[in-house]
Amino acid sequence: MVKNLVGKEIPQDVANKYGVYAGELANIREYKEASRNIKPVKPRDTKLLGSIREAIEKTGLKDGMTISFHHHFREGDYVMNMVMEEIANMGFKNLSIAPSSIANVHAPLIDHIKNGVVTNITSSGLRDKVGAAISEGIMENPVIIRSHGGRARALTTGEIKVDIAFLGAPSSDAYGNANGVKGKAQCGSLGYAMMDAKYADQVVIITDTLVPYPNSPISIPQTDVDYVVEVEAIGNPAGIASGATRFTKNPKELLIAEYAAKVITNSPYYKQGFSFQTGTGGSSLAVTRFIREKMIADGITASFALGGITNAMVELLEEGLVEKIIDVQDFDHPSALSLGRNLEHHEIDANMYASPLSKGAVINQLDTAILSALEVDTNFNVNVITGSDGVIRGASGGHSDTSMACKMSLVISPLVRGRIPTFVEEVNTVVTPGDSVDVVVTEVGIAINPKREDLIEHFAKLDVPQFTIKELQEKAYAIVGTPDPIHYGDKVVALIEYRDGSIIDVVKNV
Repeated sequence: MVKNLVGKEIPQDVANKYGVYAGELANIREYKEASRNIKPVKPRDTKLLGSIREAIEKTGLKDGMTISFHHHFREGDYVMNMVMEEIANMGFKNLSIAPSSIANVHAPLIDHIKNGVVTNITSSGLRDKVGAAISEGIMENPVIIRSHGGRARALTTGEIKVDIAFLGAPSSDAYGNANGVKGKAQCGSLGYAMMDAKYADQVVIITDTLVPYPNSPISIPQTDVDYVVEVEAIGNPAGIASGATRFTKNPKELLIAEYAAKVITNSPYYKQGFSFQTGTGGSSLAVTRFIREKMIADGITASFALGGITNAMVELLEEGLVEKIIDVQDFDHPSALSLGRNLEHHEIDANMYASPLSKGAVINQLDTAILSALEVDTNFNVNVITGSDGVIRGASGGHSDTSMACKMSLVISPLVRGRIPTFVEEVNTVVTPGDSVDVVVTEVGIAINPKREDLIEHFAKLDVPQFTIKELQEKAYAIVGTPDPIHYGDKVVALIEYRDGSIIDVVKNV
């Protein structure tokens, strides 16, 4: 075993292959960008095929190859299941899949794993049923969990080498120009799919809205696409987005939001032209509302808002309170429509969003970000991947990327959820190291990382209760008691990569 910088023991063979986490910037290096094979398309060639099966045949899929998908359709996705069912019916085995994330709707993957169709997975997250099955140890090889920035990094370096990307697109023409702002299953930005289109050897666009050439705007260009398949439906719009996201009415969440907004608007970064990223949960959306009220009162506007975009951000843009939206993913229908409507709503890929090995990710320009947590420990380490039972049920997402790169990161969380403490002595799984977390916000008050002496001094007179992180943990245990230890097996079922590719933790079978 090798102990990494956050005190987690990593098996020697894993450490030898990937290296272990040694600090936020320890593994930032020069590299040669990955290349791909190109099959030229001649003037009279057609890209439009009649079925997914024909696309699989045309691409020359073989046992042992790596295929990828994107998660912009979230719980409404039909594409991964359609393609994997066809691949299984055709008898392929030993495939690696590299989707940007895996949702509960992808539960049919469990059978493909058991039947030997899928033997390796890398993804940002594993939700519910699939996560539970992985935690039970159904795979021989551990899943590799990468952050959104880490996945972009791995594609650009060739650590993830995709042979064929099957990418759902709400609209496409027959030559492969695709976007997410037109069609029956609008998802908005295709920021994660754009990476696969750029680095995969072959790209198949699967759409249910075929439009005349040339389709515009162009998110994925024809020069990145080999084949196009039209199907009846690529996703359920209700699962992709269901109208405007609602603000919370929960008193605890509102108090967390109020405290977080006070931290942000009293911080040294709150000034004309500041920038921010908020999440999509109830507290996060309420923070946006509180910040909006303060901005109006102070006559301040923000230069840009970033990240997974919701209608709350769109409203700030259209009110003139935010000058630009920079968008890698949309979380509701109004934000998807805004991308097609507003000139200052800009679509970017995941490399530009968050890769630590790009020539400058947008998160590097971010003043403050609001992030959530399943667990926070007394060293400020954050877990967003495993539940209190040790089962994989979440996603790394952009958590470690954004918290590290922005000037002030806020992790917001209630002290307890149900009868489970959120603040613990040691998190089950470290996804984001404590060095990247500046302030944690709860319904009882905040804790500032002792390493941020500047913030401790700046917030000395802030009208919000302040505690040490240890005091928050003790308050949580006082409410629900000390949690029982989780009994793990000896099998490593998942490797948690830090955004630079080193291993920050492993997950064992439960």
